[in-house]
Amino acid sequence: MAFPKKKLQGLVAATITPMTEDGEINFSVIGQYVDYLVKEQGVKNIFVNGTTGEGLSLSVSERRQVAEEWVTKGKDKLDQVIIHVGALSLKESQELAQHAAEIGADGIAVIAPFFLKPWTKDILINFLKEVAAAAPALPFYYYHIPALTGVKIRAEELLDGILDKIPTFQGLKFSDTDLLDFGQCVDQNRQQQFAFLFGVDEFCIQRFINFVVKLENSKLKVSKNQRALPLGTTNFPFLH
Repeated sequence: MAFPKKKLQGLVAATITPMTEDGEINFSVIGQYVDYLVKEQGVKNIFVNGTTGEGLSLSVSERRQVAEEWVTKGKDKLDQVIIHVGALSLKESQELAQHAAEIGADGIAVIAPFFLKPWTKDILINFLKEVAAAAPALPFYYYHIPALTGVKIRAEELLDGILDKIPTFQGLKFSDTDLLDFGQCVDQNRQQQFAFLFGVDEFCIQRFINFVVKLENSKLKVSKNQRALPLGTTNFPFLH
């Protein structure tokens, strides 16, 4: 069984795929991209060829080249390079998984096939199992993004007993706004030490801003009515 060098945690950048004006992949800037993430943002984990990277809009050849460039340029700079290898074709997913292992990626991730969709947990698990088996030395992550795949199988249901089917399973990228499902995934799998990555960044930011604004409004009301203790000030200048 494969295990990551260390648990995937903290910020994981979903990288874009840089393009030229002619629509060709601009490989020349990926090295600069790596340095920007590491030196300017302090981010050392990346998720390549996912939704942000438009992986499913690229050819298999292009996906392979992009993965190779990120692994090469990230060597000794990035902690973990996770390659998304999901595709409509099982054979293509397996090919991409094998390639990720060959180039020294740190893990692979797969979305559910979304044309002829799996309609039960078992069918989806069987698909994921076949892809994971193509790269048995790499940690495997499920990429849960039902808004794009249309596959509504709850992540919490999928994770129940998943290690029995996919021994290399290491975690989940959860790109959905169903926080109950996400919370149940975390709560019911505490003993497994899975990595749970929440992928709807804008959802988190908006909720956080809403919380701070409500806190500010609450302080104003308290101050006006001269009730209770003052709550102090925040460190968010955009609110002042």
